[in-house]
Amino acid sequence: MLTKEKLNEIKTLQEICEKKGNLQLKLNFDMLESRSENRKEDFFHYVDSKLVGFLGSYYFGNKVEICGMVHPDYRRRGIFSKLLEAGLEEAKKREARTILLNAPTESQSAKEFLKNIPSTLSMVEYQMKWQKTELAEEDSVTVRPSFSKEDMEAEIQLDVQCFGLNEKEARQYKQETKELNTDLRLIIEAEGKIVGKMRLSEMNGESWIYGFSVFPKLQGKGIGRKALSNVVKMQDEKGFSIFLEVESKNEHAQRLYESCGFRSYHSQEYYKVTQ
Repeated sequence: MLTKEKLNEIKTLQEICEKKGNLQLKLNFDMLESRSENRKEDFFHYVDSKLVGFLGSYYFGNKVEICGMVHPDYRRRGIFSKLLEAGLEEAKKREARTILLNAPTESQSAKEFLKNIPSTLSMVEYQMKWQKTELAEEDSVTVRPSFSKEDMEAEIQLDVQCFGLNEKEARQYKQETKELNTDLRLIIEAEGKIVGKMRLSEMNGESWIYGFSVFPKLQGKGIGRKALSNVVKMQDEKGFSIFLEVESKNEHAQRLYESCGFRSYHSQEYYKVTQ
């Protein structure tokens, strides 16, 4: 578990790097605040007791996403290379099948660094923010907190069918994420049956929607749009700014999100390590 002091150090370094590079780093503070003491997922580099380099590893079943940063005044000293080496070594110990290096699209320094890493561009992810839009109340689809074993089983099967995890990985991922103290796991129901799920992370006035999915056999029936509309209305009434992420290739999801008022404002690139 990361201490408040370490979290503040990471946040301070992030702000310096983002301001210098005019970019946004994806450091998943909801996950950083809920780290397990039993897993090595974060790597630090200090100079004279000052944090100048950080790398975070974020595990999703068989996949790990890695994102890091180095203070602008301490670059070209091999700091990030050492941090990445440690992160990759840990990923191999944990037998991660897919290792993705995350970099903001605008980061030229990241692109230069990645030229020396055996990797290929795997995907581009858009980050979207909700703009005030009139949304109807959709009574035929309801969204409620997940609380039962049946709910958890449905969440696991949705991860298998919609996100490509095998069942063992999906169960492990569910076990790891259920302890995130900033998260609210939601079940989507239609006609009294579980049809989908999503997860909300509420922090610092922002609400992020993750893991939004509907069983494949029920997609295309308007369920997703109704569920999303209801959740957005709920979060807006609570005073949150609302965000989500979508892969650039998923044009169907993009159209759905745009129809509910979301607009893309930033993008992240993911490079798959090929060695």
